[in-house]
Amino acid sequence: MYEENEGQLKLGAEELWAMARRRRWWLLLPLFLCWALVWAGSWLLPTTYQSEAQIVVEQQKIPEYYVEPNVAANLQERLQTMTQQVLSRTRLQTTIDSFHLYPPAQGIGRFFQSADAVDQMRKDIKIDLVEPPGRPADLTAFKIYYSGDSPQRAQQVNSHLATLFIDENLKAEEQSSESTTNFLESKLSEARAQLDEQEAQVRAFKATHMDVLPSQMESNVQILSSLQTELENNHRELDNANQQKLYLESQLQQLESAKAVLGSGDNGASSPEALEQELLDLRHRLADLSAKYTDEHPEIIALKNKIAETEKLKKRVESEIAAGQNQTDAAKPDNSALINGSKGSSSTVMMQLTSQLKANALQIQNYQRREKNLQSEIATYQERIRLTPQTEQELAEISRGYEESKTNYNSLLQKQDQSKLATSLAQRQQGAQFRVLDPPSLPDKPATPNHLMLSLAGLGIGAVLGVVLVAIVELTNRRVRHEKELADLVPARVLVCVPHLAIPGEARLEAASRRLELVAAVAIVALIVAGNFYSFYKG
Repeated sequence: MYEENEGQLKLGAEELWAMARRRRWWLLLPLFLCWALVWAGSWLLPTTYQSEAQIVVEQQKIPEYYVEPNVAANLQERLQTMTQQVLSRTRLQTTIDSFHLYPPAQGIGRFFQSADAVDQMRKDIKIDLVEPPGRPADLTAFKIYYSGDSPQRAQQVNSHLATLFIDENLKAEEQSSESTTNFLESKLSEARAQLDEQEAQVRAFKATHMDVLPSQMESNVQILSSLQTELENNHRELDNANQQKLYLESQLQQLESAKAVLGSGDNGASSPEALEQELLDLRHRLADLSAKYTDEHPEIIALKNKIAETEKLKKRVESEIAAGQNQTDAAKPDNSALINGSKGSSSTVMMQLTSQLKANALQIQNYQRREKNLQSEIATYQERIRLTPQTEQELAEISRGYEESKTNYNSLLQKQDQSKLATSLAQRQQGAQFRVLDPPSLPDKPATPNHLMLSLAGLGIGAVLGVVLVAIVELTNRRVRHEKELADLVPARVLVCVPHLAIPGEARLEAASRRLELVAAVAIVALIVAGNFYSFYKG
């Protein structure tokens, strides 16, 4: 049975149209009644009017490359802060008292009015940012909406709110600019104190390490070079003095040898045979050590030096012996006269040589003392040069903090000067400020309720309700109206169909009924159209 009913419910467009004609009043009456109730109820709701004002953010009148603003120009953040200030309970309560807003509602309006007037006013105020076309991130204006119970009051209150926003912006910008300037002044004082402290540390370090500072490096190198040159000259003079000493000693020795030869006839020469024997021994030792060690070994180097000295000594002895023999040969023709007459002159020469030797010894001592002094000074300057890199590193560590503090101080000083200029602009109202671009409008139609939308909503509800009622009636009151429906229910074939037999007067009554229905339907449609037109006109 369920399957049969399910098959019967599958209706086509013709059956639906027949059903709508049969149940036309089940569709039309709910449609009209729902619309009438909603439409009439919409006129009982409290009416509010919305006034709109647009405020634009004007840039500062002085170009920014002359005076850079010290207040963030983010409109969204500034607007949020100002909105919290303007919509504070104290400000709104003052506005409510000034304009006598939100008196106790009467009748049905009590159900739509909030118990707290401040909360109700916050709901009636709306702030929207204006996004320029093509630049959604560049917000330079915003709109203020206020909904009131009358157009004039909505305009007045919205004008007051726009004034509050403009005044609050001026006040907030000036306070923020002054706060920034004061903050920079405090940070500048701290930076100045820190800079003075680090500058004192640098001065103290330079005073303590005056001789080893990097700036003294070139001077120390020049002085060290000069001292080394002077030391080389002193070495040269000392070598000359030592050579002079050797010469004088050799002269004195030759004189003594000659004197001895003249006095005793003996040559008094040292025998070079002993020196030759010593050289042979030294060369044998050198050959033995060379078989064990390399030429850079200290013993081999010392042995070679000793062999060279011995060879020099041998040559000197041989030269002295040869010189003594020459003097002896020269003295032989007149030996007696030389013996008699040369004693006084030789004594004088020996005294002169002895005096020269003493003077030479003093000169050598002076050169040696000067050498020690020069070596001490050279060591001092070498130590200064050696300590200069370490001192440079320590000075760099100390100076790094000083340079950073100096850079920070100069930066803060520049920022403070810029902030003072920006503060001066804010005080003279020459900086960025708000200006009313579109003054608060006087609404000519109510913002809420929207009677036309409510009327259309009532029509929609009525149409849905009529369709539901028709479906219920059709499902609960099933009848056989066509031969096809009977064939679906009865398996036998239909042989004869009996037509409708009208009684006298039935046609006239049916025509009158149709005219009455037509008039009623036209009246209903006219009322709905007129009501919607009136709602559209009144808003």
